[in-house]
Amino acid sequence: MRMLKPALTALAVVMMATPAIAQVPRAKDGKPDLTGFWTHASVTPLQRPPGQKSLAVSEEEAKRIAAGVPMAGVTEEGFKGARYSDPTKGAPPKGGKDFGVQAYDSFWMDPGSKLAFVKGEWRTSRIVEPANGQLPFKDMVGQAKKRVANRERYETGNAAYEGPEATTLGERCLVFSGLGGPGMGSGLYNNNYEMVQTPTHMMILAEQAHDARIVPIFASAEKARASHKPGAIQPWLADTVGWWEGDTFVMESVNLKPLQAENHSFPLSPDGVVTERFTRTGEKDIFYEYTVNDPSIYTQPWKVELAFYPSSGVYEYACHEGNYGMHGILAGAREKERQAAGLKTKTTKAKGGQ
Repeated sequence: MRMLKPALTALAVVMMATPAIAQVPRAKDGKPDLTGFWTHASVTPLQRPPGQKSLAVSEEEAKRIAAGVPMAGVTEEGFKGARYSDPTKGAPPKGGKDFGVQAYDSFWMDPGSKLAFVKGEWRTSRIVEPANGQLPFKDMVGQAKKRVANRERYETGNAAYEGPEATTLGERCLVFSGLGGPGMGSGLYNNNYEMVQTPTHMMILAEQAHDARIVPIFASAEKARASHKPGAIQPWLADTVGWWEGDTFVMESVNLKPLQAENHSFPLSPDGVVTERFTRTGEKDIFYEYTVNDPSIYTQPWKVELAFYPSSGVYEYACHEGNYGMHGILAGAREKERQAAGLKTKTTKAKGGQ
């Protein structure tokens, strides 16, 4: 009996653990199956807001914070109830930076209504390392100036537009790197994903704007890293390879296209490496984390944690359908040039003298 008791104890431990293991869906090859429709929508920002010291807060505090989170730089009080631009208010003041419109109104936004819920905690920032929840920039002042300039341009559109290339990648519907990756974060809307897993490849489709990452899977990290493309090849969404470490799927991305790096949700240099990890932790969740290692821009590697949950599917994102924005932007820029040169706007009469 003395010999039997330890064996029975060990068996009991295994039996207790079995249901938790069985809840994780597995593919035919035995790997945890990430296939499905997922979302990580939340109003938790990448960096922890000023004055917020704790990474995790209570559910009550999480509700209070979520209710006051500004979207697109405008708090809900700024446009409460306003779902259109009031045509009776007349033109905005001449020279006004925001043109009286404050970027978007609430009709267009669907970032989620809660803070991110990760590892059983309500999170105030996606960044978990460093512990202060801030991007560890080497040049804090320089990066802050860039963010302010980019934000003003985004919110107002008031900038020089020599040609379509002057607009952002998103405005041109080329790629939405904040959601597509590498390093996938939630945005103002369209935070759904489709993942399709095979023994040889992982496909991750971002709803905005249907950017697809097709990642080859290798037998080990060594073989995967040896299979990166030459540095001269810099694709959209970077050069990504993958491998399994136990039940965790790992993706490593290098050689991000420089144009995308400039418009990414966080800056990356040509030497930057982003490592993403997916761990299926149950029927309805995937623990997702990524680490950015880029000594050219940051003082240390930094890390993000999020969680994916099931979504109802992926919706169409018709980025250019019925979009006259590009024409209007460029036409407006040319009109400003004519006015600066003291020229009158040319008008063309329609046929029939009308």
